[in-house]
Amino acid sequence: MQQFHFSDQTAFYRGKVRDVYSIGQDKLVMIASNRISAFDVILPKPIPYKGQVLNQIAAYMLKATEDVCPNWLIATPAPNAAFGRRCEPFRIEMVVRGNLTGHAWRTYSSGKRELCGVPMPEGMKENDYFPQPIITPSTKAAEGHDEDISEQEIISSGLATAAEWDTLKKYTLALFERGKEIAAKQGLILVDTKYEFGKIGDEIVLMDEIHTPDSSRYFYADGFEERQQKGERQKQLSKEFVREWLIENNFMGKEGQAVPEMSEDWINTISQRYIELYEKVIGKKFIPENWSEEATRTAIEEAIQSHR
Repeated sequence: MQQFHFSDQTAFYRGKVRDVYSIGQDKLVMIASNRISAFDVILPKPIPYKGQVLNQIAAYMLKATEDVCPNWLIATPAPNAAFGRRCEPFRIEMVVRGNLTGHAWRTYSSGKRELCGVPMPEGMKENDYFPQPIITPSTKAAEGHDEDISEQEIISSGLATAAEWDTLKKYTLALFERGKEIAAKQGLILVDTKYEFGKIGDEIVLMDEIHTPDSSRYFYADGFEERQQKGERQKQLSKEFVREWLIENNFMGKEGQAVPEMSEDWINTISQRYIELYEKVIGKKFIPENWSEEATRTAIEEAIQSHR
């Protein structure tokens, strides 16, 4: 994806997945690329329509949760682009987990019963529900791997005040509850997700994306309990299948490891899984949109001009 230049642009940042343009002092353009990352490494080949899927799910979910928590989004001028208010970010990712899976399960199965200062009950199996959702935050690393951090460490290190932390926690649990309700209507379980927040003045605002396959894990509700009882793997919609493929091919982002070859069939499989998740979560058919870069740039520029 080429780097654009917009009127009133003051900065540009290329993240693992998104290109972020600062507009003036108080606005942002975020373009969701087709890049895919796992274990904090950008994989070498793009995934068709992934940017559109992420952008449109995030826009749908931000609209569906705006009564729960204020958010940054103003408009989505192009299929893979979002335009909104600039926030001063908290350097924390608010990870919330309803089930014992992923990183939490890897921690649990190693014998530990605490994650980010939060106790985990004895006697749980992989993918079991926690008695209530737990928040296991991580620090937002500019480079390299994000690190687990506890509530006490967040407050003592000044990443958030005690009052800010209380608000972040309240918003995180309320957003997760709404996300689970939306998922349940579509026959899905929102298993875990992460939220990022920032401030506009004194107001705490939800940033970035929410409830997408890059930030969240979904299980199919149908047959969940039976699979748990039999000790079978859960049927899921998330990016975890990409991580599992990498692990099977001896890659976990560690020094000296090489990313395995991505065949065209495998790239198309990943694309189809992202589209499947869009259709399951949104409940509508995905319509691929192949906008030219010029059409994208023009639409974003019009949005900027109309909100000057």
